[in-house]
Amino acid sequence: MPRIALVTCRPGPQISVDRDLPVLVRALGEAGAEASAEVWDDPGVDWASFDLAVIRSTWDYSWRAAEFTAWAEACGKVTRLANPAGVVRWNTDKRYLGDLAAAGVPVVPTRYLAPGDPADLPDDQEYVVKPVSGAGARLAARYTPDRHATALGQLERMHAEGLTAMVQPYVRGIDTTGERALQFFGGRLLHAGRKGAVLTPGTPYDERKVAHPGLEPWTPTPAELSVAERALAAVPEAPELLYARVDLVDGADGRPCVMELELVEPNLFLWLHPGSLPRVVEAVLAATR
Repeated sequence: MPRIALVTCRPGPQISVDRDLPVLVRALGEAGAEASAEVWDDPGVDWASFDLAVIRSTWDYSWRAAEFTAWAEACGKVTRLANPAGVVRWNTDKRYLGDLAAAGVPVVPTRYLAPGDPADLPDDQEYVVKPVSGAGARLAARYTPDRHATALGQLERMHAEGLTAMVQPYVRGIDTTGERALQFFGGRLLHAGRKGAVLTPGTPYDERKVAHPGLEPWTPTPAELSVAERALAAVPEAPELLYARVDLVDGADGRPCVMELELVEPNLFLWLHPGSLPRVVEAVLAATR
């Protein structure tokens, strides 16, 4: 009987509830595994006692990215970790978008402002500022050029905390065609969803956002599927991926491009796609062999 840890985090006021976690624990148990939810930073967990540790809802990692990647390295040395520690390290820093662009994958244009860099902000278009390590739109905000003073305040706070900022044009296609999330599991498309814009004008960067507004099932187009597959093929250690989520928006040319690549702890939204549960269970069990 394989022992499987589904890795999560401690509850907190800024942490969403993982609706899928108890369902997946129960389904794996019914399929013959010994599965349990384990908190990633719990010193009492013996990770070596598991055949597989699957990162699921470690949704506090972006506050403690260095500590989390160190945990992933340590865990991956004593058991199989999905996704692998190398993928976790690469994906927790959104400078990976530059790697994807260099590989020819269409991505949202992105500039990076590290502490000490000049605060060079656009003066001719709406734009977004957010940290390179973040989740759930934490410390992200949308600005018009006349709100530079507020944006500079956000940059100053982020740089004071040692955070590198990303600056991207606000992709207006989100307002009409939304953001599509293509979920992959076991190397195949699992399901997809579409949601509305997360960042609304005037919402403060330090205010908690609704991460998945208006989420609904979606059937990806051939163009969306092609971009997603190209993005995944460009990932270091791509053959080792157990799960992935590719978030797409329509760029200025109307074609899909990558907004983010979620390879650490993407919400699977099994509650929206209950028919996908058997495939997830099958792939997780296969990963223990």
